[in-house]
This record gives sequence, structure tokens and C-alpha cells, in this order.
Amino acid sequence: MTFRRKSADVATDEGTTSTRRFVVRLVLLVVLVAYAIAFILENRQKVHVHFIFLTASVSLIWLLLLGIGIGVLLTLLLAQLERRRRRRSAGH
Repeated sequence: MTFRRKSADVATDEGTTSTRRFVVRLVLLVVLVAYAIAFILENRQKVHVHFIFLTASVSLIWLLLLGIGIGVLLTLLLAQLERRRRRRSAGH
């Protein structure tokens, strides 16, 4: 005896799966936004940043974001240099 699914059942399962994925992604997005807001609120205090000839007073969150941004830029630049190096060595 062979059981086969009707095409309507398969379509319903696919719709349910995509709805579940959407809900999971939405929940993750809400959690990440809530975490980001809490992170910002917890790091509002002012800190003194000492440069070589200058001292500045900024919110800690801006200092953290600046550090993250510099890290992302350096990662992108190093990845680009690595791709360029691989292309040159593969070409010769």
C-alpha cells in the first residue's frame, strides 16, 4: 500500500514553513533591535579620549561604534588585498 500526498497538502506545508521562517526572522529582528537599544542606553556615559595632542569627551557608545567601524573597514581592506594577491599569483 502506497501513500501519496496530495499537491494541496504539499502547498499547505510549504506555506506553513515560509510563515514559520518569517516569524522566526521577525522575532530575531525584534530581539536584535531590543539588544541594540539596551546596548546604547547602557553605554551613554561620557568618557575622556586622549589623543596625542588632544583630549575629547564623548559618549562611550560613539567610541565603541567608531572602533567597530574601523575594525570593519580594516577587515574589508585586508580581504580586498588578499583577493588581489591571489589573482596576481594565479595569473602568473
